[in-house]
Amino acid sequence: MRADVKPTSIKQIVDAVRAALAEQQPLEIVGRGTKRNLGRPIQAGATLDLSGLSGIVSYEPAELILTCLAGTPLSEIEAALTAKNQQLAFEPGDWGPLYGAATGQGTIGGVLACNLSGPRRLKAGAARDHFLGVSAVSGRGEIFKAGGKVVKNVTGYDLPKLLCGSYGTLAVMAEVTLKVLPAPEKSRTVLLFGLDDERAIAAMSAALNSPHEVASAAHLSAHIAARTGIELVAKPGRAVTAIRIEGPGPSVEHRCTALRHELAAGIATEELHSLRSALFWRAVRDVAPLLPDPRAQLWRLSVPPAAGAKIMHETFETLRRAPSPSRGEGAVGDSPRADHYYDWAGGLIWLSLPPRADAGAAVIRAAIARHGGGHATLVRANEDVRLAVPVFEPQVEPLASLSARVKDSFDPQRILNPGRMGGSI
Repeated sequence: MRADVKPTSIKQIVDAVRAALAEQQPLEIVGRGTKRNLGRPIQAGATLDLSGLSGIVSYEPAELILTCLAGTPLSEIEAALTAKNQQLAFEPGDWGPLYGAATGQGTIGGVLACNLSGPRRLKAGAARDHFLGVSAVSGRGEIFKAGGKVVKNVTGYDLPKLLCGSYGTLAVMAEVTLKVLPAPEKSRTVLLFGLDDERAIAAMSAALNSPHEVASAAHLSAHIAARTGIELVAKPGRAVTAIRIEGPGPSVEHRCTALRHELAAGIATEELHSLRSALFWRAVRDVAPLLPDPRAQLWRLSVPPAAGAKIMHETFETLRRAPSPSRGEGAVGDSPRADHYYDWAGGLIWLSLPPRADAGAAVIRAAIARHGGGHATLVRANEDVRLAVPVFEPQVEPLASLSARVKDSFDPQRILNPGRMGGSI
């Protein structure tokens, strides 16, 4: 079998998988390779490159349905949707620059394989909630289809949701169908200045519990805010709490005014309108404030929002006291500096740390476990660290056994992205 295979049809995917099975040669599944360094390093003898499976198959704006090939660039899909004033409401991020790739190169297959969901997840749900149908090839070399082109066309097992977030370890997706939604008429962002983490999370919680239909909520430290490049956010030199409101113009204006009145007791406030609001949330979505130093290790924590500030405080304090097993690369406080910001009203934390041989994994996961649970994913680190440290949250035994049985059902010979999620998965 050739070292690199670039199919242009689902039949060619079948042929490639069957050839790999015959030769017992694992395959690395990639779209355009922008997230190749996300997950545990793969030992594969060949690459299955899906970038040749590209293009929009059908788009029905009136029905809010789009079907495309898995290797279609996300930028191409977004351009087609924008022309019809529609959007992928789950707001997938462009993570390519986190790994040194150019912007706009990621594919829709990669988005779904990694279940990438942006700041609007609070209101619109995750990528898997918009994934309606799929045509794919299992690790047995068999074509299967699941779901359909209408929201309620799912019977039996909802396989699109299973494949979403499986990182290419269960099947090779060839064609996908997604639900799309109208873009909001207006979007504004209310800014609150100078809050510490605990007060910011309380303010975001109050906004979410208000009747104002908040679309997104994030909190950035002063240092992170300065990196956004947006004057109203960066210039004050203070921490910034941002709350996005979307909808018809008069409604958005009224709700922003009401939120500022309700939340701004003794707090300086401001608003971002239209373009600047969009640019701010794109930066939050794409983790742009944490890009400048590629040496930094990057974590993505999913936690109970009320516990986020406690988890960060405990993590930083423990790492500051602990000796760094980094062979001279520096501990917290050295360059690059430790940093973090909150998305999803505190439920998602992006954490950047100076390089350590253990990436601080045990400390981070212990803090999460002590404060309500959750999970931590090591999004960026060098290959040696990703081999030594569990990239994804280790599963308890019953869940690990279930995951192994699912893998056995789809890919019993461990041909597809073997070990990317750890262990035999």
